[in-house]
Amino acid sequence: MESTAKRADARRNEKALLDAAASVFVTDGVDAPVRRIAAAAGVGMGTIYRHFPTRADLVVAVYRHQVDACAEAGPTLLASAATPFTALRRWVELFADFLVTKHGLAAAMRNDPDTFTALHALFLDRLVPVLDELLAAARNAGEVTAEFTAYQLLRAIGDICAGAEMVDAQYDPRLTIRLLLDGCR
Repeated sequence: MESTAKRADARRNEKALLDAAASVFVTDGVDAPVRRIAAAAGVGMGTIYRHFPTRADLVVAVYRHQVDACAEAGPTLLASAATPFTALRRWVELFADFLVTKHGLAAAMRNDPDTFTALHALFLDRLVPVLDELLAAARNAGEVTAEFTAYQLLRAIGDICAGAEMVDAQYDPRLTIRLLLDGCR
């Protein structure tokens, strides 16, 4: 029983660490000091290095963690939102938030093309089916009429978010995404 409790505790620590790292990566970039990530997670630096011996390990784990969280949010939103389109809109907002971090992570992984390719495949394998389910529900409810695939919508949102980390007071990717979604109705 003790090992089960330990494993659950370790999973909670790892989740807190990955959430904190993702947040720090958004504000400070993927080269942020490990001590800042540890402080944000409420763990010691040894805990980070025990779970993730290198920065690359941490970056990959954050990416995977965020893909999983985004994928898991789809069915939850679909079950809890007032309408399928509301679920779709909320999921797209979560996805856009993820993309802000993803661009920084992608830049960090450019020196390791095999890892980048594997992560991109994971991204598509996990997220395209979730978005496809949300789109199908919205179409079945008559809330989305435009004909496009989940992959096309993911790419469009990705293109809208590309470069969002650059400071441009006149550009708001969330507004552009709202316009895109409203155009699908």
